[in-house]
Amino acid sequence: MKKPIAIILGVLALIALTHWADRRWPANGRAGSTVAASDSDVYKNLVFKDLQDQDLKLDQYMGKVVLVNFWATWCDPCKIETPWLIEFQQKYASRGFTIVGVSMDSEGKKIVDPYVTNARFDVNGQQEAFNYPIVIGSDAIADKFGGVIGMPTSFLYDRQGRLVKTIVGLESKDDLEKAIADQLK
Repeated sequence: MKKPIAIILGVLALIALTHWADRRWPANGRAGSTVAASDSDVYKNLVFKDLQDQDLKLDQYMGKVVLVNFWATWCDPCKIETPWLIEFQQKYASRGFTIVGVSMDSEGKKIVDPYVTNARFDVNGQQEAFNYPIVIGSDAIADKFGGVIGMPTSFLYDRQGRLVKTIVGLESKDDLEKAIADQLK
């Protein structure tokens, strides 16, 4: 009698684990898609604090293609990606593109502000600073996007504020640029 009960409990535990994993990492590749708010609700209602403690509303970019990029000062793949983002901002801003960099450093502004002020990146042979807005993130903000399970993680929105692509980890420069350029057509 003990063996059937153990099997039933094991099956129930496996079902519960599978259900949780499917909600956390669904088959469509969209991590954490269990957030109750729709993507457009996130876009229309999200307010960040920038490094000057001013509000930055994501929907102020309605009509533009927006890449929301979660990163951290300690993240080596983020340091590889940052010069690409600076280049894309230079190249595509006039066509209606912008990036919002969301720092996930636990120390917040105290560490992010000096990093953003002093860091320079090699962009086509030139030393360049961040040229797009940097805001302070948190787990609560990341949760509004469905959660961030690694960095960098980016969310690409079209001109109507609809999520068109989620990128977890470091994607190739060419693939990232193609995704952006496709939205600017």
